[in-house]
Amino acid sequence: MLDLFPLIILLPLLGFLHNGLLNSKIPHRFAGAIGTLAVFIPFLITVGAFLEFRPMERTNPHLITVFDWIVVGGFQSSFGYQIDQLSLYMTLIITGIGSLIHLYSMGYMKGEKSYVRFFAYLNLFIFCMLNLVLSDNLVLTFLGWEGVGLSSYLLIGFDHQKSSAAAAGMKAFVLNRIGDFGFILGTGFLFWLGGSLKYSDLQFAFLSNADLSIYANTIAIFFFIAAMGKSAQVPLYVWLPDAMAGPTPVSALIHAATMVTAGVFLMVRLNFVFLLANEASFFIACIGAFTALFAATIGILQNDIKKILAYSTVSQLGFMFLAMGSMSYVAGLFHLMTHAFFKALLFLGAGSVIHALHHEQNIKNMGRLFGKIKITSITFLLGTLAIAGFFPFSGFFSKDLILEKAYMTGPFGSVLWVVGILAAFFTSFYMFRLVFVVFFGKDNTDPHHKVHESPWTMTLPLVVLAIGSVGMGFLQTPHFFLHIDVLGKYFSPVLSSGYQLAQDRGTLPNFIHLDEKKEILLASFSVAIATVGLILAYVLFQRKQSQVLEEHTGFRKILFHKYYIDEIYEILFVKPFVSVSKFIAFFLDLKVIDRFFVGIGFFFGSLANLFRRLQSGFVGDYALYIVLGTFCILVFLLTRGI
Repeated sequence: MLDLFPLIILLPLLGFLHNGLLNSKIPHRFAGAIGTLAVFIPFLITVGAFLEFRPMERTNPHLITVFDWIVVGGFQSSFGYQIDQLSLYMTLIITGIGSLIHLYSMGYMKGEKSYVRFFAYLNLFIFCMLNLVLSDNLVLTFLGWEGVGLSSYLLIGFDHQKSSAAAAGMKAFVLNRIGDFGFILGTGFLFWLGGSLKYSDLQFAFLSNADLSIYANTIAIFFFIAAMGKSAQVPLYVWLPDAMAGPTPVSALIHAATMVTAGVFLMVRLNFVFLLANEASFFIACIGAFTALFAATIGILQNDIKKILAYSTVSQLGFMFLAMGSMSYVAGLFHLMTHAFFKALLFLGAGSVIHALHHEQNIKNMGRLFGKIKITSITFLLGTLAIAGFFPFSGFFSKDLILEKAYMTGPFGSVLWVVGILAAFFTSFYMFRLVFVVFFGKDNTDPHHKVHESPWTMTLPLVVLAIGSVGMGFLQTPHFFLHIDVLGKYFSPVLSSGYQLAQDRGTLPNFIHLDEKKEILLASFSVAIATVGLILAYVLFQRKQSQVLEEHTGFRKILFHKYYIDEIYEILFVKPFVSVSKFIAFFLDLKVIDRFFVGIGFFFGSLANLFRRLQSGFVGDYALYIVLGTFCILVFLLTRGI
């Protein structure tokens, strides 16, 4: 299967070209089947390659060079792919969950006018993301990085006739370009230091040259800026909630399996740099913890079912960055995978609710749905238990591993742990608020609309994702419970040299060893906090059906308006930028540049008008010009010698 690995990249591209070029000439169902198979077949190939690669035993990557791409002087970059434990892991998530989302889309998008175009964009998204995670060099990674940005712009603004969708797509595109500036700076810095942009060459350069360690913090900050944009960390997170303007399957694809995980992946791929950057890593951990708590508080008062899940994504990404900053990359990747399952489940479940209620998204207009759409309700509840961190669901194992590693990172570890615990409490509270209001609370649905369960193309992915949300946590369990270390051993070949390098250079944190009793205490406290959030949500929104959080006064008003961050950005950045742009457009562009080039045209036009008079068309005029010309030549020749 390793020999067939290029097909993993090629098939989504062919699916995009097929549906894109034959947009108006093929039936919708056929286009959906082609788009889904273009992702599902790569998933099967990846599974086969995974078994053939034998990642638990193999220590060196399998490299595939398709063709040389850029050769300029001493610089060379190719379309080359690196198959190792990390890229296989990401590819399994992207193609596996991506194929489920494609299948779901066949039912959800049924009847849409632009159905074929939608599947073309989905395949393009998968193609770009696969290039990002499989490439063996930073140039090809950047191509996938930018391709994912383009695809998100197209999908978020899919309903471009709506001004809100078009604006949301543009917002995502612009904010990601800010992050891309950091990627470009970091890439240039690495090429200057290592003379190559191939990951294996760069890793060897850092291993063999101790002097490069002094630049690690600078490079790490540059790539962290890039990751902040793609993975929606404070302050570049504001595009992600607005990305809900796209169709629900787009939200699931962006939030679960593809775009937002790109920043986490990039930091793990460059672990040999980040492990040498203690100061930058601590800063990353602080930003991650703050983002987790900040976004979780915003989610409390949102009423749009997709917006609640969007802010939960920002918060969960904060946990992943907390793991990255704590240099616990296994914990971060573990949460990336469990989050992919339960967040895809929650978004697709929300889409099923929206589908059942004829495109209603306000949870105030829902209620008492548990008995009407049972498959959606049960699977959504399982996803909620997972994201809230209840034992033994997958979110418990991955989130608590992150909190444990954060606690162990040194003198500030306990502070990071407290912030993470508060974020976990708010996560449990707002998710169970959502569950109680939508599925068990007072029925506020439109009586004229019949509530119905979604078709099998939508419910089957929910069931599969629910199974993953429940069981995937058992790949990595704490010492006090089974002590399974599958992922730790699995990622060892990718991370071991970086950890050894950091240990040799003295930059590896001195992790405090936790005894089993303290480990149990931390985990128990985490579950207790989640339980308190559940009970509080039950008392307020199920038992008493309180309106206290609906009264938007005081600090509740600030939370409801999301701390007015969008309004602040509008005042500080957008309006000044637009004003400067208008000034430049009026003064510099219109008055200077336009007048300069118009003046050049006017000059040559006047000159042409002057010489045009010589071309009168009368033979007599031409005879006169010949006589005058001859006379001038004779005068010149006769007077030349004087």
